[in-house]
Amino acid sequence: MTAYDYDLFVIGGGSGGVRSARLAASMGKKVAIAEEYRFGGTCVIRGCVPKKLFVYASQFHEHFEDAAGYGWTVGESRFDWKTLVAAKDKEIARLEGLYRRGLENAGAELIDSRAELIDAHTIRLVKTAKQVTAERIIIATGSVANPHEALPGSEFCITSNEAFHLDALPKSILIAGGGYIAVEFANIFHGLGVDTTLIYRGREILSRFDHDMRQGLHKAMEDKGIRIILTDIIEEVTQSPAGGVSARTKAGATIVADQIMLALGRDPNTAGLGLEAAGVAMNERGAIIVDAYSRTNVAHIFALGDVTDRVQLTPVAIHEAMCFIETEYKNNPTAPDHDLIATAVFSQPEIGTVGLSEEEAAKKFDEIEIYRAEFRPMKATLSGRAEKMIMKLIVNAADRKVVGAHILGHEAGEMAQLLGISLKAGVTKDDFDRTMAVHPTASEELVTMYKPNYRLRNGERVEG
Repeated sequence: MTAYDYDLFVIGGGSGGVRSARLAASMGKKVAIAEEYRFGGTCVIRGCVPKKLFVYASQFHEHFEDAAGYGWTVGESRFDWKTLVAAKDKEIARLEGLYRRGLENAGAELIDSRAELIDAHTIRLVKTAKQVTAERIIIATGSVANPHEALPGSEFCITSNEAFHLDALPKSILIAGGGYIAVEFANIFHGLGVDTTLIYRGREILSRFDHDMRQGLHKAMEDKGIRIILTDIIEEVTQSPAGGVSARTKAGATIVADQIMLALGRDPNTAGLGLEAAGVAMNERGAIIVDAYSRTNVAHIFALGDVTDRVQLTPVAIHEAMCFIETEYKNNPTAPDHDLIATAVFSQPEIGTVGLSEEEAAKKFDEIEIYRAEFRPMKATLSGRAEKMIMKLIVNAADRKVVGAHILGHEAGEMAQLLGISLKAGVTKDDFDRTMAVHPTASEELVTMYKPNYRLRNGERVEG
């Protein structure tokens, strides 16, 4: 029998890699995990965690404004960018420490180095040039921001990575993209007082979301003062003689800003990993191809998380890691379940969603019922804020099952998590109707929409 240095070697210290390494080590397996930057991965170090902290920071100016309607007198307020960045960095360092201690306490060996495959069982540690072998290998290197190098002048732009570490808060910013990252950062920068413009090639932002969520958020963002340019793209970026950068668009416009941020998607982080040498198959985007159990075409090499380009969400990578442990080390073959994943966009207002959009459901089912409520939340009545909430349920008429739930408004992400449990359990509209409302709350609208606003039959809208 061949002797290996490790039972399991994990390349990548993000959410999926850390979870799989920690669990395997806690079972007594000899485990090493290599990370070339910082343990915690995109989510903890340069993604959803620092972004959410920035979201909180950007909301305070509205909280101060709203306070007046409730009898509070708020004095002069000032925002200091460097203070926020320093506080964020301190928290990220704390979280990274927790990740490291969790691995160490489980008995895993932490390697602060880039790791590359030499062959199907051999890994080279770049920092020391040492070579080690492993019985099983996991690739969990995540994804990287697309730098859009084909764009002339892309070197003058930033991505979300740099946005967390800017020396100073810009006075103006142009953000290219219409997905999660672009929309969230547009709201963050605007909330911090930055003159913000969003440019997107599509006809509406957030292309994969329900149309009511997309249109409702678009209107709310414009009402706040965020400029949104659709069906246009940046064709060239140059440094402006007056300072900052200048973008020339396909439609012929020139937009000058202190910063231009490219939020044009993320690519699987597989370049230079030696996957070809190990015989691991990838698709045209560079994503590692895996089966239902996260196995690559090389039997003992696995891939988890964003590097597979299945669903680019942190909880999904963690779930895939847990399924790997069940399958490989507990003799309990378990395939990750990627159906009905609840998700949130931490825009302002938030979007929380689970299941099918109206458009998707109309293609899948012969007849669907649409339940929709749009209202001014109670908190806005005294503050005078005009922002609306939208709640929407999509129901398959044949069996009354709720196949989609979508919310635009404050705390939508929190509500989406609970709705995810309900939809996963196969809840019907009748179950919603039998549920007593919690009053006064915004979420009570979810259980008091008794009659459909309209139906779609074979894709065609019919009233009532």
